[in-house]
Amino acid sequence: SRRAQEAHPAENKNRSKRKRCEVWGDSPKQNDWRRAGDWPVGMKNIGNTCWFSAVIQSLFQLPQFRRLVLGYSLPPSVLENCRSRTGKRNIAFMQELQCLFALMLGTRRKFVDPSAALELLRDAFRSAEEQQQDVSEFTHKLLDWLEDAFQLAVNANNPGDKSENPMVQLFYGTFLTEGVHKGNTFSKIETFGQYPLQVNGYRDLNECLEGAMVEGEMDDETAAQSVKYGQERWFTKLPPVLTFELSRFEFNQSLGQPEKIHTRLEFPQTIYMDRYLYSSKELIQVKREEIKRLKEKIVVLQQKLEKYMKYGSGPARFPLPDMLQYVLEFVATKAAAAAAPSLQDARATVLQSQHESPISGGLSQQSSVPETKDAGTTEDSFLGNSSPQPESSRPLQPSDSAAATADCPAPRVVSEEEMDLVRTCLQRWRSEIEQDMQDLQASIARVNLSIEQMYCDPLLQQVPYRLHAVLVHEGQANAGHYWAYIYDQPRKSWLKYNDISVTESSWEELQRDSFGGLRNASAYCLMYISDKVSRSAAEEDAECEVGWAEEEAEALPPELKRYVQEDNWRLEQEAEEWEEEQSCKMAQMEPSPALEPRELSSESGPDGPAREPGARSLAAEHATIAKEQTAQAIANTADAYEKSGVEAALCEAFHEEYSRLYLLAKEAPTPRSDARLQHVLVYLLQNGAPKQVVERTLLEQFADKNLSYDESRSISIMKVARAKLQEIGPDDVDMEEYKRWHEDYSLFRKVSVYLLTGLELYQNRKYQEALTYLVYAYQSNSTLLLKGPRRGVSEPLIALYRRKCLLKLNDVAASLFVSSEEARVAEGISILNELIIPCMHLIINNDISKEDLDAIEVMRNRWCSYLGREDMDAGLQLKLGELLPRLLDCSAEVIVLKEPPKIRPNSPYDLCSRFAAVMESIHGAAAVAVK
Repeated sequence: SRRAQEAHPAENKNRSKRKRCEVWGDSPKQNDWRRAGDWPVGMKNIGNTCWFSAVIQSLFQLPQFRRLVLGYSLPPSVLENCRSRTGKRNIAFMQELQCLFALMLGTRRKFVDPSAALELLRDAFRSAEEQQQDVSEFTHKLLDWLEDAFQLAVNANNPGDKSENPMVQLFYGTFLTEGVHKGNTFSKIETFGQYPLQVNGYRDLNECLEGAMVEGEMDDETAAQSVKYGQERWFTKLPPVLTFELSRFEFNQSLGQPEKIHTRLEFPQTIYMDRYLYSSKELIQVKREEIKRLKEKIVVLQQKLEKYMKYGSGPARFPLPDMLQYVLEFVATKAAAAAAPSLQDARATVLQSQHESPISGGLSQQSSVPETKDAGTTEDSFLGNSSPQPESSRPLQPSDSAAATADCPAPRVVSEEEMDLVRTCLQRWRSEIEQDMQDLQASIARVNLSIEQMYCDPLLQQVPYRLHAVLVHEGQANAGHYWAYIYDQPRKSWLKYNDISVTESSWEELQRDSFGGLRNASAYCLMYISDKVSRSAAEEDAECEVGWAEEEAEALPPELKRYVQEDNWRLEQEAEEWEEEQSCKMAQMEPSPALEPRELSSESGPDGPAREPGARSLAAEHATIAKEQTAQAIANTADAYEKSGVEAALCEAFHEEYSRLYLLAKEAPTPRSDARLQHVLVYLLQNGAPKQVVERTLLEQFADKNLSYDESRSISIMKVARAKLQEIGPDDVDMEEYKRWHEDYSLFRKVSVYLLTGLELYQNRKYQEALTYLVYAYQSNSTLLLKGPRRGVSEPLIALYRRKCLLKLNDVAASLFVSSEEARVAEGISILNELIIPCMHLIINNDISKEDLDAIEVMRNRWCSYLGREDMDAGLQLKLGELLPRLLDCSAEVIVLKEPPKIRPNSPYDLCSRFAAVMESIHGAAAVAVK
């Protein structure tokens, strides 16, 4: 057995040797087959084996697991005494896994071949070549095999003691089940590896977990929640690696076959497990009871609101405000008809109203935007049908279109007195009703917020787990494809592992593919790691002078290191042979002059000569930011696409998205939200941008090249949108003006990021870093506010925290200066010269407010008070004399501040969530008026 183990790498080397055609294919580019630096390698799909790649890549990227596998060894006595077929198979699989992991560390290939390890799995599954395996089933089998293989090593010292098994320590935990069955209480401890969760009926992972923890009926008569019939589960021990198996398949009894569950389920990047621990039982039961009470309150409020929304005594029910509007229109119909203009005048009015509409032209599809009555066309527009611009709410009034109401039912006689009375009453009643509805909606929102924040208690945020990997399945129950998203700790980013391809990804792409609901793709398995494991990996990476892969490859056992070196040598041999073959082929070919023009013309790209990049680069960037919103808009057009084609789908998506953003732009901003951060169109609409700029911006969104990730519908819509963009000439849109609007929005986002970063740093008492961000936010914001009050962010808010930072830093610098310790004195002077004085000069040289002037006087007085102090030595007094002139005279000095590091949020949701968190914190600490 020992000889077999020593010979294993050489045998595996011969088994995994590939044919050149499998490695090189027809591509002459080395990037297609060579590994780029320390970039992670992919894994070859050996016929429906994507499930293997997804699981193994996720486990390999766990440093603890990887090191356990690579460091696995058995004493000679254990190898000699192993007689069971299962034991030998497990040892052989562990050795193959070692070789595979060693290659993944040190290979120069872009992807590795797992055939040798897969050979051993074919006995465990019915037909690995012909049938796609279930990730959950495979992971269970894999952990069982590895646990058994490590138990052989544990048994050498502690026979039968599974608590010493490193696989058990890494992946297995325990939970306690308590409950009532047939009137009797029971309690039992169970072990778990992958924790199964049923997806149906839940919105997010926490709801899903809560449902799994509590089963049965609850006793409503007791103050504390207790189980009347059923059971509760509580985790008593959590493993370092916590894996949730999402049950997305169910058996359809009528069809007699399994079906995929496509419902949407959200999950966080960090989950706090405190609320599921036995140690938190008493607190959690109180909170569950409170949530139950709040949900009952929501039901009552929604029932009251429903009475307004579905009013009437007959079978047909309508919103009560609409019914009042209909009554007024009926009363006013006869007067409007009497005042109807001539047919020719009416046509002229309609044409004029169409010409003034914000959107008209190109795609002939009826708009669903509110307040749009007629569709029209003009020569200078890009998309069909008019859409509204933001406007203030209008009082209840009859329709202005007399011609439209001429044939409608009307009262026979309406006097002016009756009209005035009816209008007055209806407007007052509607105002009262709308206020009641708003109050009910606000109450429902407050109760929902209380429910959402119920578990935000700091006592329940002591056990965080960070998302490490997401295994995604696309397809149906009996067929499909697996891939994995894995968080790369050294790169601080998500990577997508899709068989031989490993590409950089993002949280937004992961959400789109993993949450479900939009497409046939959804997460099937979630792998979380404890915060302790995550921090340990980050610290190890920070200490590593070279890449972790290179360091671990150097630390491999000699036989594995030799195995990797031999495979890399074979790679170079294969490359040389392939290049020789290509040279022979080229030599046999005669030169073809006809190829020259094609080579020259290819420089302009497939779409013709490239346009000037400056005019569209920012618009393209803003389109990319909104790509998830675009994907949602396109997903909603499936019916239109199937029934009427791609142009109809684009038109519907365009108008639906415009309607959504139009309504969003009309919403009044709150201290904790700013809709402008969500989308460039909201910024344009709120600031009165020309309709041509608005239209083109939204069309750019649907022409974004990033839409090519999706199915054919997205690609088709993208191509049509690009074609329409090319039809727009310089006479249709002033591209310089278009560029200026996008520059303003880009600057607005930059100001927002600087402001939020500065406020976050201030709250963390990092005043030096915070001040630089706040100063730049104020300076850039001033430029925007010159163009309009909604172009920038709240100037008083920036000024307030810039002032607070200055005062805090001044206190720090002064305390350091009077300490009389040389190093501390030098630090205080440095803060004063490099930050405080330059910022004071900037403030004074602009329009200074009374509050800023008072703060500067306070700072100056602090330093002036040190003049002539008897307890301060002469050397400090001399330095003080050198500082005071700069501190007191801000007239002629040129100020240069180092610009802070650029921080670009990946999505509008990042920026909005940060804005909400910071403003919530600010308003909790002090009352600050935010415009």
